[in-house]
Amino acid sequence: MHLPFRSEIRNSPKQQTIKIYLGDESLDEKIKKHLEHFNEIDFIEIRETVEQNRSNENITVFLKDDVDIVKMQKAIDSSLWWYFEEDVVDE
Repeated sequence: MHLPFRSEIRNSPKQQTIKIYLGDESLDEKIKKHLEHFNEIDFIEIRETVEQNRSNENITVFLKDDVDIVKMQKAIDSSLWWYFEEDVVDE
């Protein structure tokens, strides 16, 4: 079974980010808008992915200072699971 999304914590010298890879990139904008309700998120970008074996795009989530990134990843994952369960897509 193909998962609707995958999230990964990325550490960079400037800021930790959470990258979200969607199975269906046409949903990038909808998911970005869905995530904007989190107060802990500083901003969100849709970026092209350059790594091998990845989607063409990812949603990169930048968190505000002093936010626990592990807790935030869990909150985002559970919010996205809820989103995909609620969002009935016609097949």
